[in-house]
Amino acid sequence: MNVLGIESSCDETSVAVLFKNKLLANLISSQDFHKKYGGVVPELSSRAHLQIIIPLVKQALLKSNVELKDVDLICATAGPGLIGALLVGFTFAKGLALSLNKPFVPVNHIEGHIFSGFLMDEKPEFPFLALVVSGGHTLLLLVKSFTEIEKLGSTIDDAAGEAYDKVAKMLELQYPGGPKIQELASKSKGTDIKFPIANLKHPFDFSFSGVKTSVLRFIQKNKIVDKQLDYKLKNDIAFAFQNAVNGALIKNTEKALREFKVNSISLVGGVAANKNLRNSIVSLGRKYGIKSIIPNFEFCGDNAAMIAFRGKTLFNEGKRFDLSSKPFPHLTKDGFNF
Repeated sequence: MNVLGIESSCDETSVAVLFKNKLLANLISSQDFHKKYGGVVPELSSRAHLQIIIPLVKQALLKSNVELKDVDLICATAGPGLIGALLVGFTFAKGLALSLNKPFVPVNHIEGHIFSGFLMDEKPEFPFLALVVSGGHTLLLLVKSFTEIEKLGSTIDDAAGEAYDKVAKMLELQYPGGPKIQELASKSKGTDIKFPIANLKHPFDFSFSGVKTSVLRFIQKNKIVDKQLDYKLKNDIAFAFQNAVNGALIKNTEKALREFKVNSISLVGGVAANKNLRNSIVSLGRKYGIKSIIPNFEFCGDNAAMIAFRGKTLFNEGKRFDLSSKPFPHLTKDGFNF
């Protein structure tokens, strides 16, 4: 089965072709122009998707040596995401499915991330614990099968990636902030600075608005004295902030490991590219004697390979969708398709 996957939920346009379990192509076009605005501008993002989607589909098929008529299944991100951006890939995929008379599968973007570990040579084993950490979502999930996902906890305010971007802006760093914070933190030689993380009533929930405010107050206090933060203090702030956020993610994940019997942990989402967090998850897996599966950097951010894979699993599980399916910009109440 040749599966064509399309992703356009935010500021990456991506097209992938999957044959059985072999990824033939996974092309990603990133919209770097958002950097000068300090964040994604939805209207500009939608226009960029419109300009690149047809050439990118053609390139992906050419790279895969697959003709359009030989595509058996078409999948596209249905949400969550920016509605204008979503509509570009979603409606294009539906139109393609209609014209070719092929089945169409709308894919929950978060589910794509959850199962992105299956794109690796070593794959997660059910049941597994999934820590989903991205710019818009932070979730801790118990994944029992391809059709059974239990939400254990989520953020009650900012997502971890969102906090990274906002703190980066406070430190006058370029968007996206995650890689910049990591770069500064790696230059720190250690610090006594500590930023607090909220202890919530629900053991698996997260809150990152408080740590963000603590960083802001610390920066404001130090700017009163020095007017401008020196490079060493910036490095130490980044180090302390990264430790606080990643520490909270690991703390809750370990709580879940103690409570639930799982065969592996999977760290997924854009923030899964953070080296400190990746190393911490690997260490946690070793501590509990289970596999830790973390996708390659290519599959951490938004990509169509995970959408194609997730669409294929839904189709193989007997899920069928018609072309009246609608996109959803926000995470649904349960968060998943089932």
